[in-house]
Amino acid sequence: MRSACDTHLHFYDHRYPVAPEAVLRPADASPDEYRSVQVALGTERVVIVQPTTYGLDNTCQLDAMATFGVRARGVMVIDPTVPPDELARLTDLGVRGARFHMLPGGALAWEMLEAVAANIAPFGWHIQLQLNGRELLGHLDRLLRLPVALVVDHVGRFMPAVEPDSPEFDALLSLVDHGAVVKLSAPYESSATGPPDFDDVTQLVDALVSRSPDRLVWASNWPHPGQATPPVAAELVALRDRWLPTDELRRRVLVDNPAALYDF
Repeated sequence: MRSACDTHLHFYDHRYPVAPEAVLRPADASPDEYRSVQVALGTERVVIVQPTTYGLDNTCQLDAMATFGVRARGVMVIDPTVPPDELARLTDLGVRGARFHMLPGGALAWEMLEAVAANIAPFGWHIQLQLNGRELLGHLDRLLRLPVALVVDHVGRFMPAVEPDSPEFDALLSLVDHGAVVKLSAPYESSATGPPDFDDVTQLVDALVSRSPDRLVWASNWPHPGQATPPVAAELVALRDRWLPTDELRRRVLVDNPAALYDF
């Protein structure tokens, strides 16, 4: 689909230094390798996300972004000490979000959230959050008060998956009703039922699609770090089409929503 966007992928290259606290240290995964996957996915635009492997050093992802030109945007990891001139430089390079990965290996602490949000607000960035969604209730009030937009990874990444009528999923819906965007991605991170349909996560996707299709984007999570048996492109497309069964939904979630969120 023309201008369709994959909103979450990472690149790995052994030539770049690994953060001491890194938990995941995947094999190299290059832009050239991804381009063949991109063709199979039928996407044109990319959002490159800083993985925990490199901590606060965004160089590997920024270098990868440059190879995609105007079709790329980035979500990087910054701490509260990053000055405005560096944020301006990153904005010019196509960065549109600051990532908070609140699972083992993440470089930032919860206590930094409000300061980073305040610093990025003048540049129009959003906060991208990944956590065990079962912890959302405990952070809901502070997330609702953020002065910037919020993007939640991997269908909330409830580990293990919750029911659609659970208080934890209701917390995610509260964020969506407040304007948050949810990434439809990586069901294998939280599903107990497993492939190919990931029924326990798919029921959450169905609830989100029914309620707020304008607050959703899609992502491959390529190259699927930490997965012993990563999905192939055909499997990703089949599940994506199950989640988004009409042309109208696919255009909204793959093209229109990411174009607005990432300023394409």
